[in-house]
Amino acid sequence: MWKTARSVAWIAGTLLASVVLTIGIHYLSSGLRVHSSAKSSISIVSEGSDYDIWRYIAKSNAAKKAGLKITVKEITDGVQMNKATSQGTVDANAFQSWTYLGAYNKQNPKGKLTAVGTTYLEPMGIYSKKYSNVKDIPEGATIALANDAADESRGLLLLQEAKLIKLKKNFSALSGVSDIVSNPKQFKFKTIDDHTGPRILNQIDAVLISNTIALEGGLHVLTDSIYHEKVDQSTKNNVNVIATSAKNKNSKSIKKLVKLYHQKDIQKYIKQKYYGTKIEVQKPISYLN
Repeated sequence: MWKTARSVAWIAGTLLASVVLTIGIHYLSSGLRVHSSAKSSISIVSEGSDYDIWRYIAKSNAAKKAGLKITVKEITDGVQMNKATSQGTVDANAFQSWTYLGAYNKQNPKGKLTAVGTTYLEPMGIYSKKYSNVKDIPEGATIALANDAADESRGLLLLQEAKLIKLKKNFSALSGVSDIVSNPKQFKFKTIDDHTGPRILNQIDAVLISNTIALEGGLHVLTDSIYHEKVDQSTKNNVNVIATSAKNKNSKSIKKLVKLYHQKDIQKYIKQKYYGTKIEVQKPISYLN
């Protein structure tokens, strides 16, 4: 009788332990599932049309599926965006070309940023209300260029490609008008805030305008410019990138962000919204070196 009672107690204890163990495993596995499905928070700063794109991405189903909770901030100054990223105020930024980033890093060696992914190439254009062909721009005409180093050098390279000027052989991302070695039509060059480009078209002979600013001003680079960049190896330095601080370059959330940008649904939206002027470039960073 005593043995039977002890056996029953042992069986009951074993069953209880089994139930407790099963409940514990279920609890742990549930906890793991909740943890694995938790969203990663990440912040990104941009401006203009790029800011609008990232707001769309942040609200998209693709972002939810990727497990990313994206906060999008806007700053209308490239240097300040890079400083905010370098200082950790935001995790990443998406507004600048590879050339612009290189120029910034050279000027700010203590706050260097790292490119973690490519996004697109927007052709820069030469615009004019007075002339319909670059060959028609007369001697002594005034041409406006953006007043930041990267866009100024990019504009000068485009003028060279249009056979209007010639630059020295070691022309770089930090070079400017002083590095023009041949100016047969004696053009005059004026530097301006890039944002004013569309507004001064009636006041100047020709203006070099980046596509983001052109779009904001109601201009389409492929139809309204009198000359624009072609998408080829010669313009790969002008591909836009997602940048972050060196300590964040291997972050899983950052890598997810880069991958998210290239989702088909996201690219379909960008193409329709911006009339094909933001040409997707999905390449490793080594492609730009």
